[in-house]
Amino acid sequence: MKRNDAMSKENADVWITGIGLLSSLGEGADVHWAAMSGKSGSTVTPVLDNENYAPYPVHPLVEVDYATQIQKRGDLRQMEPWQRIGTYTAGLALADAGLSGDLDALDHMDMIVAAGSGERDAEMDQKVLESTTGDNANKGNSNEILKSELRPTLFLAQLSNLLAGNISIVHKVTGSSRTYMGEELAGLASIENAYNRISKGQSDLMLIGGANNAERKDSLLIFELGQNLWGDEFKSIWERAQAGGGLVQGSVGAFLVMESAKHAKARGAKPYAKLSGISSDRCRRDDGQAKDNLDRQFDELSKGMQKGTLGVLSGASGAKQATAEELAFLQGLDDKGFQPVTRAYGSMMGHSFEAQMPAGLALAALALSKGEYLEPLDGSGVEASADAAPEQIMVTSVGHWRGEGLALLTSLDSKEAK
Repeated sequence: MKRNDAMSKENADVWITGIGLLSSLGEGADVHWAAMSGKSGSTVTPVLDNENYAPYPVHPLVEVDYATQIQKRGDLRQMEPWQRIGTYTAGLALADAGLSGDLDALDHMDMIVAAGSGERDAEMDQKVLESTTGDNANKGNSNEILKSELRPTLFLAQLSNLLAGNISIVHKVTGSSRTYMGEELAGLASIENAYNRISKGQSDLMLIGGANNAERKDSLLIFELGQNLWGDEFKSIWERAQAGGGLVQGSVGAFLVMESAKHAKARGAKPYAKLSGISSDRCRRDDGQAKDNLDRQFDELSKGMQKGTLGVLSGASGAKQATAEELAFLQGLDDKGFQPVTRAYGSMMGHSFEAQMPAGLALAALALSKGEYLEPLDGSGVEASADAAPEQIMVTSVGHWRGEGLALLTSLDSKEAK
């Protein structure tokens, strides 16, 4: 299929046609839906590790056989866990979209990755510290350690764009590549950039997503130094926000295949949902600024939307101020003619920073494609039962420190999807 690089006069519809999800709940879209919707007959319960990083609970990654997606041992060996999570999940999304091994499509597929600064080599950090402190301090030894132990990247942690490079190598995605850094806002920006490029005809097929490895002492240390973590018995998002706030990290990989409706129809792809709009912004987080941004973004995004029931999948972290301002925004939607039915999916999957927004879009697209909705995930009273499955779902992204954004997904009827 030849790529059409010409700018279209009318905005192209943007469809989500592939979903890859990996978390503490399991592997794949259907497994996540069963775990979070209550449709499997089991109780909606998060998976937690309360012991290894006590007093901080963590949502650990499910056991994974990475070799099913990353077949070369050499490729797998040189990746740290966060890269394995991302590369593996990207493969799930490609397979779900029917693109695995389709070299013609993969050759022109563009890619946007949201990633952190990579994982530190904790053992080498310890060696360096031991060589420079105490009675046996010897700076010469630390230089020898650095010369022999440093990675080829000449950095004490893996670089964020190595994830995109490994996805390209392993899965043969060889179009353009872009990497965003910056926690929640990076995931939001990756989706926004993909939406703009596809809708304006600058791309017709894209792979977008992010990955987070929560099971890292260095990461937990960094966020606790900023007094961000929840260090008590586990509570859900809204309950934590009411009790002083705090993050519970989750190991998550979330990737999406997005493409123009024209491209998807030409290859016979079945869409999950349509991404109808997205907006992002940031502020200094003075009191009320985040809510003001969300109100303004919603007023723009909701133009032409049918008023009434609105599904909301909140990417809230549990951080006190950010979550309180998001909740105030959601509670104010009634005054605008919308009745939000909110679900904070982080209560089940944990907070995954760069992967948080892609994960929310994946869950929203799943709900719309199934014509169903998630059961309440919180006992605080914020999340009411839904009388009917919504046909439009808004995904929120309010970073624990910076960045605010909204994305709107709508269902596709059988005629639109053909």
